[in-house]
Amino acid sequence: MTSIEIGLWVTAGMLVMVVLGMRVAFAAGLAGIVGLVWIFWDKKDYEFAQLAWALTVGVKTAGQVPHGKVSSQALSLIPTFILIGYLAYYAGLTRALFEAAKRWIAWVPGGLAVATVFATAGFAAVSGASVATAAVFARIAIPEMLDVGYDKRFAAGVVAAAGTLASLIPPSAILVIYAIIVEQDVGMLLLAGFIPGVFSALVYTLLIVGLALTVKGFGPPVGGFTWRQRFSSLPPALPIVAVVVIIIFFVYNPFGGDAWGTPTEGGAIGAFIVFVIAAYRGMRWPELKDALLETAKLSVMIFSIIWGVLIYVRFLGFADLPSAFSDWITSLHYSPMVILLCILLAYAVLGMFMDAIGMLLLTLPVVYPAVMALNGGEAVTAAESAFGMNGTMCAIWFGILVVKMAEFCLITPPIGLNCFVVAGVRDDISVQDVFRGVTPFFIADAVTIGLLVAFPWIVLWLPSQA
Repeated sequence: MTSIEIGLWVTAGMLVMVVLGMRVAFAAGLAGIVGLVWIFWDKKDYEFAQLAWALTVGVKTAGQVPHGKVSSQALSLIPTFILIGYLAYYAGLTRALFEAAKRWIAWVPGGLAVATVFATAGFAAVSGASVATAAVFARIAIPEMLDVGYDKRFAAGVVAAAGTLASLIPPSAILVIYAIIVEQDVGMLLLAGFIPGVFSALVYTLLIVGLALTVKGFGPPVGGFTWRQRFSSLPPALPIVAVVVIIIFFVYNPFGGDAWGTPTEGGAIGAFIVFVIAAYRGMRWPELKDALLETAKLSVMIFSIIWGVLIYVRFLGFADLPSAFSDWITSLHYSPMVILLCILLAYAVLGMFMDAIGMLLLTLPVVYPAVMALNGGEAVTAAESAFGMNGTMCAIWFGILVVKMAEFCLITPPIGLNCFVVAGVRDDISVQDVFRGVTPFFIADAVTIGLLVAFPWIVLWLPSQA
């Protein structure tokens, strides 16, 4: 049996385990270990006496992965970004941000829903986790929308959809994971996510305003705020702006010259600043303990998935499956853009059955080399490429596209994690109600993805200035 055939059989087995309900981390890790042992035993022609040797070598090879890969300094960004979000919540910054957005924006049609989107986008700029963002605003925004007459399904849908913005707007845990897997610059990817994240928020806003103008009784505007009340709402929300500016300045020095520090240092300083603000505003040990525990739980979940999937990725390297898939993709008699669109559609389908992080970790080792090969390779110039950009920019552009697809998958049934989180926070809203409420946002996300594909400069302009 060839290594490619072994790779296909093991991959099929792993997908079966995932469909049957096994956690992605365990399914991928088990598949990787079994695959490695199989590969090494195959080299000995399946001699029974060599099984113990194959088992030893396979397990040792797998055992080198967790420390060798996860000790990367860039991954330390993940817990710091998550901690910033939880500390901001306990500091009351989320409530202040929503109040400021409400006083300034709620007068437009669908105003409270629009305010929720903008407040969520602001919070996403200090929180690296979509799930945490959705949970926080399910507590803050949904009650206010219900009080002024919003349909509970749409109110829940707004929060679930807007929570996905944390996947793109830096700091973003998923963008960091993508950078580690494909070995690209973390800072450049974080910069690239900023404009598409804001662009996604604007598309959501246009959708909400359009619904409010065309559907009678939908999203009544909320007015009555004086200019004094509006301006007085800004100072409590300014710390979030300060943290965002600090992180961006550490990633990209807008005054020219070298960056002031690394993204890891920027994330650590941001977490410290939010901690000081939270302590000043009255956070005590119970709240700090909760923030640390929630950060640890989410970080451990993400790192466990990374460990398991990287073992599987190590097996894929031995099976030579990524290069075989790349060769097959480039041999197809279709234009590169058509193939890219098919890959994005495949992500949309796959995301219905897998969580976003697991989906990206499992597919990128195979799909990323194929997309780069479609463009002309890692070292291709913009003039010679299929997509009109060099290898580095293609990697950044594709990263934003797949992360946006991961956002889309956070609200698609039956696995849409953000929808389950919102339903879990609100006992009066079922998960079926949330899925119905996010339905209009499928259209908005499809429009956004289409525009990012058609106009890559939306993604690439900011990192090209660095």
